[in-house]
Amino acid sequence: MTNETRAPALFFAPFVSSSMRVEPQWIDYNGHLNMAYYHVLFDRAVDEVFSLVGLTRDYVETRHASTFTAECHVLYKRELTEGDLVRVTAQLIAFDDKRLHYYLEMRHANEGWLAATSENMSLHVDMVHRKVTPFPPDILANLALMKAAHSMMPLPAAVGRIIGMPERRSIKVEDPAREPETETRH
Repeated sequence: MTNETRAPALFFAPFVSSSMRVEPQWIDYNGHLNMAYYHVLFDRAVDEVFSLVGLTRDYVETRHASTFTAECHVLYKRELTEGDLVRVTAQLIAFDDKRLHYYLEMRHANEGWLAATSENMSLHVDMVHRKVTPFPPDILANLALMKAAHSMMPLPAAVGRIIGMPERRSIKVEDPAREPETETRH
C-alpha cells in the first residue's frame, strides 16, 4: 500500500465549461435550438463540473453510485441558432450529505450574452438498490472545497424562483351565449 497524498482540488468561481457548439440537427422548425438540447448542453457541462469533485463514469462503475437530477428549472432568455458556441458556468449553491443544489448559466461563448439558466437539485443514488444514499467522505470533502470557493459569489437572482403567472387586473371575457345587460340609471 502506498502513502499517496492527493492534492486538494482547485475550484474556480464560477466553474466554466469547455466551449460547445449548437449542432444542425438540434434546430427545430422555429429556426432555433430546440429546448431539449439546452438540457443536453447543460448536462454536458454538469458532467465536466461533477468530474472535478470525483463524480465520474469511473465513480459509477467502481463505487456503484451516481447522481440523479430530481428537479430542474430552466429559463430560456435568448435564442441560440445553428453553429453558435456556448459555455456554461456552474455555481454550487448548497449541498448536504445526499443532495446538490446548483445553478448554471449558458452564455454565447464569443459575445457573452445570456442564453439560458438552469437551477437544479440532484440526489446521490446507490445504483445497486436505486435509493438515495449519502456521499462518501472524499466526495463530501471535495464538495465542501467547491462550496467554499463558490460562496464568495453572490446568490443569483433567479435562484428559488417559482413558476407562475403574476396577478393582473381582471380581464373581462365576454360570454357570447349571454345577453348583454342594459344599464339602468336611477
